[in-house]
Amino acid sequence: MEFAEVIARRHSVRKFADRPVEREVIDAVLNMAATAPSSKNSKSSAFLVVEDKDMLAAISEMRDRGSAFVKDAAAAVVVLGDTAKTDLWVDNCAISATFVHLAATAMDLGSCWVHVNGRYRSASDPSAGLAGDYLEELLGVKDGFKCYCVIALGYPEEQ
Repeated sequence: MEFAEVIARRHSVRKFADRPVEREVIDAVLNMAATAPSSKNSKSSAFLVVEDKDMLAAISEMRDRGSAFVKDAAAAVVVLGDTAKTDLWVDNCAISATFVHLAATAMDLGSCWVHVNGRYRSASDPSAGLAGDYLEELLGVKDGFKCYCVIALGYPEEQ
């Protein structure tokens, strides 16, 4: 697929077919995303792939708005930033996440971003805590890494 076609076809997909994504397709998406530029070539972004349906359901509960569709995705890519590598990890993660979306589109997958960094679990009750803290504990994220976003992946449901 030509790059201009990837750009033209890219859109947020929140309804996924009940079909797994082949591991080689996910690996291809991650390999493309790993080529994203980063500040001083720090390569501070990391990716954690979740395919387990129970874990996807738990991830979908990270926020009370805007994350419910994750439970129906075939997979989710959690974009993490290594805070020890650079203070620009947020910027690097944003670039890496964009590459995940473009690579997914090139592989005929649908994708949708769920923002995590700095977002509360409840839009009306900040005491519920931060979505990032919830995910980091749920997923056992190592110290020094922060969750930036989650990208739901899957084959789009036929319209």
